[in-house]
Amino acid sequence: MPLLEFLKPEAVLPALRAQGKKQVLQELAAHAARHLPGLDEREIFETLLQRERLGSTGIGEGVAIPHGKLPGLDTLFGLMARLERPIDFEALDGQPVDIAFLLLAPEGAGADHLKALARVARVLREPGIIDRIRAARDADALYALLTQSPAQAA
Repeated sequence: MPLLEFLKPEAVLPALRAQGKKQVLQELAAHAARHLPGLDEREIFETLLQRERLGSTGIGEGVAIPHGKLPGLDTLFGLMARLERPIDFEALDGQPVDIAFLLLAPEGAGADHLKALARVARVLREPGIIDRIRAARDADALYALLTQSPAQAA
């Protein structure tokens, strides 16, 4: 079973251009809206912004996991972006962020949302994974890193 089955190959962005945290969230929302028919880009962006107001989703080591729950979404949705250059995300460790994993969940997801969030964090904290993400040559390589179990990748 893939590690992050809610991540699709077309939802991997190897070089997202953004000047700041708000623009990263706007770009993630725009890309998500393209893959989620019926969901409004502005609503996705506002959901992400509201969550950031509670505290940064920058978890450290250059990684952020912006996330939120949306009405009208019927399944978990993941989108991974490697930023062209690191930006200040007000992360817990103060490090700039260059890897963002967007996670959207149905409004009534409850524990499934938290389990998915924990799984993303666990995958991104695997020894060496961040360096491999930064070194990956393209979207296909990034997708493979995030969806294959360590045994498959070896």
